Amino acid sequence: MPNIPGLRSPYDLVGGLVHFGRMVDKIRLNAAGYLPADYHTALGNGHDRVLCAFLRIAYVRLREHVLEHPQATEEELLEWAYANGRRLEEIDRMVINGFLSKRGWRDQSSANLPKWLEKSGLPPDAAQTNFDYIELDEGRPARGTSVY
Repeated sequence: MPNIPGLRSPYDLVGGLVHFGRMVDKIRLNAAGYLPADYHTALGNGHDRVLCAFLRIAYVRLREHVLEHPQATEEELLEWAYANGRRLEEIDRMVINGFLSKRGWRDQSSANLPKWLEKSGLPPDAAQTNFDYIELDEGRPARGTSVY
């Protein structure tokens, strides 16, 4: 998958939180018709589902709010999620950032990573985590480290 303009890395932080900005980007890009079809099945699933569950906010509510407030910044959207779900403390951010940034490495989603790498024509050892696979697949270098 080529680099998609307007779709940031899952490592990029919003309010100290990984993936949130990317999730907002995917919502906005999909609504505008710019999100490639390969990404549609992941909307509200995978990392989106885990992060929304951790925030205790339904993905569909977040999506509706994002689309109803197109001028809102990611920080404002995160604040809305905190007000309508739960506010994360520093330890919570450390836990979810560590968990999300290490998915695919010795966990329940590990079986998917080799399949994705093969599908993208990448060597089997090119990435150890889902985040690093995303980086490589979208034309950015793998980082090889977690946020925490």
